Amino acid sequence: MQIMDVGTIGIMTDLIMLTSKFLIALLLGKYFFKLDSQTTILIGAGSSICGAAAILATVVIFGTLAIFLYPWFYHLNQIHHWFSLDPAQFGIFVGSSVHEVAQVVAVGHAISPEAENSAVISKMIRVMILAPFLLILSGYLNRKMVTSNLSQSKPTIVIPWFAIIFIIIAYINSFHLLPQILVQSIITLDTILLSMAMAALGLTTHISAIRQAGIKPLVMALCLFGWLTIGGLFINSSMQSIFH
Repeated sequence: MQIMDVGTIGIMTDLIMLTSKFLIALLLGKYFFKLDSQTTILIGAGSSICGAAAILATVVIFGTLAIFLYPWFYHLNQIHHWFSLDPAQFGIFVGSSVHEVAQVVAVGHAISPEAENSAVISKMIRVMILAPFLLILSGYLNRKMVTSNLSQSKPTIVIPWFAIIFIIIAYINSFHLLPQILVQSIITLDTILLSMAMAALGLTTHISAIRQAGIKPLVMALCLFGWLTIGGLFINSSMQSIFH
């Protein structure tokens, strides 16, 4: 089963990347860029778990940049051998650091099928962490609102159903119950839908939204993108060395 191939390395890498990115975002937003709490949390959550979920143009921009940057770096690394990462291991790096699901698929697909598989699985593990993350975050925000006498109601918890469905389908597919012709047809449909999703990302990103957000969120997102790529690369490489 492909999920088992990612294993402990993928889970631990996702946890370290998610935690470090969100904490760095909170520190940068609050103490360096002096942003309000809502904007800081949006950028942090968008970088840590899922960019599109944050509905923030800056995160979409840097996630889209990763579509071109990551495959280029992978092929460059194949020549110079800076990091000992095979396609599957590089896929874990992609899944643990690229912002949005469609972007992860695009990056992995540009490298190899093996990289694409491990990237998607790593990303889905990362998205599954969304549920406990939201529980912790909502508890914190609820206490903050009660302390400030702003609200007595509890924030709604959003369940990442698409990640749960992914695990169910992956489990069913492991038994090879579906005819290969049907599987190939579904994969073709998936490619079409992915293209539509990428087009939708472009349609929801406007220059006016970036101007409205201001320079500080943009620079903060750039800093987090730097940590995603450089810091994430070293973390993934270190995890591979520890567990192999």
